[in-house]
Amino acid sequence: MEFFVIGLAAFAASLLTLFSGFGLGTLLTPVFGIFFPLNIAVALTGIVHLLNNLFKLSLLGKNASKDLVLRFGIPSVVGGFVGAMLLTLLTQLPPLFIWGDRWVVTGLKLAIALLMIVFALMEMVPALKNLNFAGRQLTLGGLVSGFFGGLSGHQGALRSAFLVNCGLSKEAFIATGVVVACMVDMTRLPVYFSRFSSEDLTSQWLLLLVATLSAFAGAYLGTRFLKKVTLQVVHKITAVMIMVIALLLALGLL
Repeated sequence: MEFFVIGLAAFAASLLTLFSGFGLGTLLTPVFGIFFPLNIAVALTGIVHLLNNLFKLSLLGKNASKDLVLRFGIPSVVGGFVGAMLLTLLTQLPPLFIWGDRWVVTGLKLAIALLMIVFALMEMVPALKNLNFAGRQLTLGGLVSGFFGGLSGHQGALRSAFLVNCGLSKEAFIATGVVVACMVDMTRLPVYFSRFSSEDLTSQWLLLLVATLSAFAGAYLGTRFLKKVTLQVVHKITAVMIMVIALLLALGLL
C-alpha cells in the first residue's frame, strides 16, 4: 500500500512544484510520515527531493542565474545546516504528553505540524500565496528558506517568495530554485545520515526507488506538456489535506 501511496504522492508533488514553487517536500513529507517516524520521513523525503532536483537540473540547469545561486544559495546552505541540526536535537527530546497508551505528542511532531499548517496556508490564502520580498533581502531569504529546508524540508514557497522579484525569466527562476534546492539537500542529508539510524534509511531503498522514479516522471511530464496548466484547485485540495495531516500530527494521532 505504501508503494502506491508514496509513488502517487511523489509524482503529483513533482508535477506541481514546477508551476508555483509548491515543494515536493511539502506534500511528500506528511505522506512518508504516515508510514515512518517523522524524522525518518523528513530524511527519506530529502533523498527523493535531491535526486529529483538533480534530474530537473539536467533538464533546466543551464538557465540558472550564477549570481543568484551564489548570493542566495550560500546563505541557504548555512540555514540548511542549522535547520538540520535542530531537527536532530528535537528528535532527542522526551514526549510533551501522551494520550492513552499510544498517541504521543512530541516537540518534533508539533514543530513540523505548525510548519505544515503555515506552508499549507501559503497555498490557500491569497495574501500569503502572493507573498514576495525585495531582491535586496536575498541573504535573509537564503538563511530563512534554507533553515526550514533543513528542519522540515519546507523550502520551496519561501525561496520562491524571495526570488520572484529578481527579474528572472520563467526558465531562470525555476532553474535557479532547483540549483539552490540541490545545495540545501546536499547540506542537510549528511547531517541526517550522521545522526539518524542509517539502517532505517538504506533499508527502504526499494520504496525510495519507486518514489524517485515517480518524481522523475512528474518532473518530465511537467516540463514537456503542462507548462501552461493552472492547478489552483489541486493546490487548494492538497493544502487542505496537508492541514488535516498536520493537525493529526499535532494531536499525536500519527
